Amino acid sequence: MEKTCIIYGSSTGTCQAIAEKIAGRLGVAQADVYDVANITADTVGRYTNLILGTSTWGAGELQDDWYDGLEKLKGTELSGKTVALFGCGDCESYGDTFCSAMAEIYEGLKDSGAKFVGQVSTDGYTFGDSAAVIGGQFVGLAIDDVNEDDKTDGRIDAWTEQIKDALYPHSLCRPRY
Repeated sequence: MEKTCIIYGSSTGTCQAIAEKIAGRLGVAQADVYDVANITADTVGRYTNLILGTSTWGAGELQDDWYDGLEKLKGTELSGKTVALFGCGDCESYGDTFCSAMAEIYEGLKDSGAKFVGQVSTDGYTFGDSAAVIGGQFVGLAIDDVNEDDKTDGRIDAWTEQIKDALYPHSLCRPRY
């Protein structure tokens, strides 16, 4: 069966909490949830599916640990892997760069040979602009757990259901939550 890990970068704990919720929905063991500051090429090599999450800082920048983490990922063999992205942002205070850090990960890895899944429609979101919107959709799941926490669980549920078939295409018994 395809093996899935979740790699997150979190400065305040919000992105970590979202990573843990996603893990719970997908049946990913806690041992397969990593802080990006602690990953190695060997870590990444053990998995078929990578779910990558970052918070957005400043003017649409990555969470600090992701700068080194992205370089580590670029240096690993990602061809044939499936990648899904999620990002945390603030649609009210930083509506002009909402969840834009997801785009940095996407742009850094899009030519790696990995298959990206989990794009999300912008319908139902309130924000001004985002570099993470490509072709009219977010490149992954966008979450504002501060201003729209009432939508977080529903968005996670819908997204995890959306990506399950792409993560586990050969499994008759997909992980359930």
